[in-house]
Amino acid sequence: MSKPPRLTLPSVARGHRLATARGSFAVHEAGEPVRGTALLVPGFTGSKEDFVGLLEPLAAAGYRVVAVDGRGQHETPGPRDEAAYALEELARDVLAQAAALGAGPVHLVGHSLGGLISRAAVLRDPSAFASLTLMSSGPAAIAEEQQARTKLLVAALEAMGDDMPGIWAAMRAQDPEDAPADSPELAEFLRGRWLATVPEQLIVTGRVLISEPDRVEELAAVALPKLVLSGAVDYAWPVPLMDEMARRLGAERVIVPDTEHSPNAEDPQVTAGALVRFWDSRTD
Repeated sequence: MSKPPRLTLPSVARGHRLATARGSFAVHEAGEPVRGTALLVPGFTGSKEDFVGLLEPLAAAGYRVVAVDGRGQHETPGPRDEAAYALEELARDVLAQAAALGAGPVHLVGHSLGGLISRAAVLRDPSAFASLTLMSSGPAAIAEEQQARTKLLVAALEAMGDDMPGIWAAMRAQDPEDAPADSPELAEFLRGRWLATVPEQLIVTGRVLISEPDRVEELAAVALPKLVLSGAVDYAWPVPLMDEMARRLGAERVIVPDTEHSPNAEDPQVTAGALVRFWDSRTD
């Protein structure tokens, strides 16, 4: 899971609810659209807070940046109905969010599962977007080892979805013994985010992660600037697989050194710089 580098918003940012044609969504927003507007879509078990480190540097570069909690995710409520979280439904939500920003085509960034959702949104209506960044997100289902872990989690949620505290405790009991301890504040946030996320959202999106087909050729046919950005190591999609995806897409490729699955949280300054360079090259 992504762990935000900080839990307080920078002074340039604010939290609010974005009203769209498909309901309202909790967002963090920063900056003015001097050079453009960007929409940031988080991954599995994630939230808008995963992008908190990007808000200030992207705003300083002249971009309006909006990070969103998806339907049923953290501070955006959702129904206890699996049908509400089908990939195409979440893609329609992203299109509604982009339209509600009222800025014309926006730069779309999807992290991990958010990349699969963003890809589906672009394939549905590419005219809504100025560019697409797939951040630590691969061409199809996650790696086999991670599929096994996700299948176990989905099974637990299917059987015990009304006991989210119990599932959380079981998950954290599996943390490596040598893993660095989270601060009390971060530990409280991560647990609270988990408890606030709708179980059916996690069930359905977990199934997406273990079954999504390869749609790279479809996406390559869309005439939209694309960037594949990742850490130097990735447990969900091996880095060579993302290298090959970038080649197939004709996309730019950036690897953020000394980071893993969440460069947005692990090194937000370098990640923001890469995004700005990519977006600026499409603005000038």
